[in-house]
Amino acid sequence: MGNKIIALNNETRALKQQSTPSKSASSQGKVWLVGSGPGDAELLTVKALRIIQQADLILYDALVSDEIRALFPEQTAALFVGKSKNHHSISQSALNELLVTKAAEGFNICRLKGGDPFIFGRGGEEALTLRKIGVDVEIVPGITAASGCTSYAGIPLTHRGMAQACTFITAHGETGLNLDWHALARPAQTLVIYMGLSKLPDIRRELSYHGMPTNTPAALISNGCRPEQQTVIGTLETLPELAKQHQLPSPTLVVIGEVVTLAPALNWFNTLIESEQHELSA
Repeated sequence: MGNKIIALNNETRALKQQSTPSKSASSQGKVWLVGSGPGDAELLTVKALRIIQQADLILYDALVSDEIRALFPEQTAALFVGKSKNHHSISQSALNELLVTKAAEGFNICRLKGGDPFIFGRGGEEALTLRKIGVDVEIVPGITAASGCTSYAGIPLTHRGMAQACTFITAHGETGLNLDWHALARPAQTLVIYMGLSKLPDIRRELSYHGMPTNTPAALISNGCRPEQQTVIGTLETLPELAKQHQLPSPTLVVIGEVVTLAPALNWFNTLIESEQHELSA
């Protein structure tokens, strides 16, 4: 990639030397919190792409795919501020301070997040911090993993006669899995669990204890909406073993509900990838 990827330990000096904000130093910049979607660059909104192309500085997360990063303009400084399990390149408080500082210096900032900024993306925290001190903020929604990855796996989130509701859950919370398990175990709904790969035994235990049948269909979707997407189908009971057996990497989305049974018939994306690979090898 030709764009400038700036290391965190010298980011302030490097940004001053290598980038010039589009406004004068006395003018305050603006921050766009932009959802990049679940990975496929063609799922970017037109607005998201325009902001990526026009920003003075891009701060991007770990879930922003290589395909999307390839769209960063070569002349635009780009700083990785991502987080993964047990490893944060920068703390949330330090990131908030960085956004404030760079906006005050006149930078127009594209804060690029995987999925949607307001769905388990801490976009609300960053927006509140900026608005409290008067920085202009705009939110650009993105396709969240729950809808993007399930669509590419051929799993409708709702389906007549199977699911009348859908619930998005994060398995990564401040106080652990402190959830209304009784409500989550009710039938006729789809559960989509973000960041649940390491919590599968707990998820299985709590849902089955609160009344969900252990043979409820379930799926694990890793690297959704990317060529390396992998979908593994089983049941609530078999989820932990399937994850170990297939050595699924993060990010992996957990989907539980009767709609998972539709995946074999609606598996359009894997069919497309296989067809493209066949054409290349022919």
